[in-house]
Amino acid sequence: MTVAREAILGRLKTALKRDARSTEAAERWLAAHNSGVIPARGSADTEDKLQRFLDEAGAVDASLSRIPTISDLPGAVTEYLAAHNLPTKLRVAPSLADAPWASQPMLELSGGTASGDDAVGLSRAFGGVAETGTLVFLSGPDNPTTVNFLPPTHIAVVAASDIAGNYEQVWARIRATTPQPQPGKSTLPRTVNWVTGPSRTADIEQTLLLGAHGPQRLHIIVIDNDA
Repeated sequence: MTVAREAILGRLKTALKRDARSTEAAERWLAAHNSGVIPARGSADTEDKLQRFLDEAGAVDASLSRIPTISDLPGAVTEYLAAHNLPTKLRVAPSLADAPWASQPMLELSGGTASGDDAVGLSRAFGGVAETGTLVFLSGPDNPTTVNFLPPTHIAVVAASDIAGNYEQVWARIRATTPQPQPGKSTLPRTVNWVTGPSRTADIEQTLLLGAHGPQRLHIIVIDNDA
């Protein structure tokens, strides 16, 4: 660091009284996990919460379907692929490997991380946010991030019980379900991805283009009763 830069930063610290601040106060504030402002639309009850999620996700060009249980997933996936004339070969996250895929012998499944050659990816969302129709994905071996973003068609599975009203509730659940190496401390996933609708941009003449930086289709399958 140059002398001039040190002098400038020193004057800024003096003006902001940074030298008098305690790092312990900042650590206490971070450890408290204080919630931000929660809008009214993010604090609905269970049924309203699910319906708001469906409405908000549909408003950002995601398609949706609901199934009673995980056993209905293979049939719902086959139905969606057929309706959109998509290939029956798809990359499936290991978190969904236990679904009864043998009931749909026409499907050709591959596990592991996705590549640029995959046309369809199927992954499990950690949860959803009703106020914006957003899906939440945690990175890890059970749910590779590449499955969410590389295939041009992304099918996401989320349990109705995992849809929260607002972002703060999702963060609280992530902390609660993450292993704690020390009491009071958690190890968050390497990546937490928040996905609202298919990829889009309007950089060129403000014309909306889907699939600019990721999937051009997002289909959400909500499991009503996920055991």
